[in-house]
Amino acid sequence: MTEPTIVLESTLTCPNCAHVETETMPTDACQWFYECRTCRAVLRPRDGDCCVFCSYATVPCPPIQQGLTCCERPDGPQATEA
Repeated sequence: MTEPTIVLESTLTCPNCAHVETETMPTDACQWFYECRTCRAVLRPRDGDCCVFCSYATVPCPPIQQGLTCCERPDGPQATEA
């Protein structure tokens, strides 16, 4: 069985000003904060979400794509704040 392809590019949409920006998601850490390049708002995950990509982007973070708990790495401990 082949491993599913993990998508690393995701498009974030700022909930304050609707600015759209495509970013590369980290594979070794969760991203809990993201500063909008237009309005400078600092985005944080919504309640119940693990990171800004799961809250505001088109593709969820790599651990969620793999069926893991966010920031749970298959090779060991949880990742730290980015």
